[in-house]
Amino acid sequence: MAKEVKAKKDAKEKKEKDVKKVKKTESKKVDKKKKTEKVKKESLAKGIKKEMKLVKWPTAKEILKYTIATVVFCVVLVAFFEVLNLILAFIKGLFN
Repeated sequence: MAKEVKAKKDAKEKKEKDVKKVKKTESKKVDKKKKTEKVKKESLAKGIKKEMKLVKWPTAKEILKYTIATVVFCVVLVAFFEVLNLILAFIKGLFN
């Protein structure tokens, strides 16, 4: 009985190895086909033109909105650091 179980396991393992070998050879065949096929490349200028058509350019209204937001953010940062500078200068003046 034990011999039969062992024989079945051996047969199963052999079958799995055979399946793996077949898969490897199939993948090698596919790789060779990919290497032999030549893909025609489009020129750089045509590729750039194609991509530029896909870009969603902002409208003038959006550009104005983002510009105002950037300027306001910069002004807020300048004010924050200026106030911080004044506070630190005042603290430094106390100890001199």
